[in-house]
Amino acid sequence: MLVSLLTSLKESTTLNNLSKALETFSLIIHQPHNRSLSSSDLLLQSLASLFVFCSQANATSQGKQLHGYVISSGFETSPVLVPKLVTFYSASNLLNDALLVTETSNILHPLPWNLVISGYVRAGLRKDGLSVYRKMVCRGIIPDNFTYPSVLKACGEEFDMNFGREVHESIVKAGLEWNLFVHNALVFMYSKCGDLNVARKLFDEMPVRDCVSWNSIISGYASKSMSREAFELFDRMRDENVQVNIITWNTVAGCYLKTGGYLQVLNLISQLRISGADWDPVAVINGLGACSHIGVLNTGKEIHGLAIRTCCHAYDNVKNALITMYSRCKDLKHARVVFNLVENKSVITWNSIISGFAHWDDSEEATFLFREMLISKIEPDYVTIASILPVCARVANLQHGKEFHCYIIKHEEFKDYLLLYNSLIDMYARSGKILLAKRLFDYLTKRDEVTYTSLIAGYGIQGEGQMAVDLFEEMIQSNIKPDHVTMVAVLSACSHSALVDQGQALFKKMYSVYDINPRLEHFSCMVDLYGRAGLLGKAKGIISTMPYDPTPAMWATIIGACRIHGNKELGEFAAEKLLEMRPRNSGYYVLMANLYADYGCWEKLAEVRILMRESGVNKVPGCAWLDVGSGFTEFLAADTKNIKAVEMYNLLDGLSKQLKEAGYVMSYDKDELMGGIA
Repeated sequence: MLVSLLTSLKESTTLNNLSKALETFSLIIHQPHNRSLSSSDLLLQSLASLFVFCSQANATSQGKQLHGYVISSGFETSPVLVPKLVTFYSASNLLNDALLVTETSNILHPLPWNLVISGYVRAGLRKDGLSVYRKMVCRGIIPDNFTYPSVLKACGEEFDMNFGREVHESIVKAGLEWNLFVHNALVFMYSKCGDLNVARKLFDEMPVRDCVSWNSIISGYASKSMSREAFELFDRMRDENVQVNIITWNTVAGCYLKTGGYLQVLNLISQLRISGADWDPVAVINGLGACSHIGVLNTGKEIHGLAIRTCCHAYDNVKNALITMYSRCKDLKHARVVFNLVENKSVITWNSIISGFAHWDDSEEATFLFREMLISKIEPDYVTIASILPVCARVANLQHGKEFHCYIIKHEEFKDYLLLYNSLIDMYARSGKILLAKRLFDYLTKRDEVTYTSLIAGYGIQGEGQMAVDLFEEMIQSNIKPDHVTMVAVLSACSHSALVDQGQALFKKMYSVYDINPRLEHFSCMVDLYGRAGLLGKAKGIISTMPYDPTPAMWATIIGACRIHGNKELGEFAAEKLLEMRPRNSGYYVLMANLYADYGCWEKLAEVRILMRESGVNKVPGCAWLDVGSGFTEFLAADTKNIKAVEMYNLLDGLSKQLKEAGYVMSYDKDELMGGIA
């Protein structure tokens, strides 16, 4: 009878029939002579199999009832049942109960302690796991190779290298047989804690390595931005024909993404497809991120298709990455479609679509979306505001900028975000409200190089070059180190205010004092500075000696300066250089035509017209954005189609009359000479 009941119990657990298994067990313990049976190995094995079943079926209530029977029967310290009980409570996320069972069992074997430590670490309660390890050691229980991986993982995740070193010393002293899992855990711990010298030494000493070994050391280098070492190991890993898993692919792709290697990311994505490896959301996000940065829409669409086929598109972070990719590739229509498909839009989703429209200077749509976000009861964060404020600055949309300023002031949580106040200063400065920008600057108790740069640039735009230079000196006195953007701002300010000596001095100090290597844009500022001041020889000297190829804008600057200061020879030389570059900007051709017309070089003028026609370059009509109260409207030169054209022309006539009465004499350009091409 007993044998048939045990067979029935085994069949019930095999068939996942919990109720039948418990019913059978009840019959077993109520068999005659159950006292002798209760101490038998058969009964213990039956209980063990039931606890395993309860763990797998998440049958917490039934498992606790069985535990009650175990205690009442005096089996609570059984070496057979204790590990099963610990596993059951760990699986039910009742880790304190699992620990209690272990502590009261008085079993000297490390197995139940290993299970508890592992349970705590898996649940993210790493400090509790380390505490259990300390209790285990204090009780004289000797850890084994199954103990250390969980403990070392906890040390790594908690960045507790001191305790990790203690554990490492314990491993060495124990003299345990070499174990791959323990060694992998050591490499992981040291890599995670930033001691890559030790991690690499341990890695190089390993007689056997698996993909976890490689991923641990590569991830360590990637986390410390040591990309060269990470890439070298990745290449070596593949040279040794080690199976590369998706984690390693993602780690290396993420490293390339951080260092601007966007084409390398896409190359890795292509190799991943060819290898037939399973994709995950991180791989998709890496690929979409690369497409966003270099604007390759078709590749982005291919990755979108792969995401759909692998069901990765269902993840919200993938949808957010898709919105960003389509937005940055200027496919705002599809960005909006993906956005509309997201049911539960998070603040990150809203930020993705708002920053997309802001990136392309569509302040009206970005502001509309911001209002929609508020209506949907999603609270904006500092990223939302930081993404939309710059577009208000770029298009000088002062009204929207003021609204956001009010919003920032009303929300206390934004007061410590200097990024937002820097954006506000930039917005006011670009909009010509330099006094408001300065007032906000003075209000701040904390400033950085961006704060100063924004106001310096604002002074430069307003022609207040000396104010810009004085503010730059104040920045230096405040021990705030300028960056290359700051230098562009202050050099440009000197250029617009004819501060040649100060501009020269600042340019010389860039490398010798501020440790900034001059970039192309800094040389451009110097060309403009000398050109405006009539020092055309020095302007040409900058172009001739700088370690960069001159841009069309540089030669155009020389041409404009030559027209003003009457240097025909250099002007024609610069025009020849500009013609060789065949630029696509119609303004350059107009500038050259005006130069040749000034000096009566009609053959050269005809050559410019022919080249412009052959290159398919059309003169773009002048365009202005006018604030009409309810928003901005575009107005083109000679525009008759604008619905407000009559009102605008009347306003322009009035302004022209006031200018003439004030004594202003208009200087007519020779653009009409290009009329046959426009």
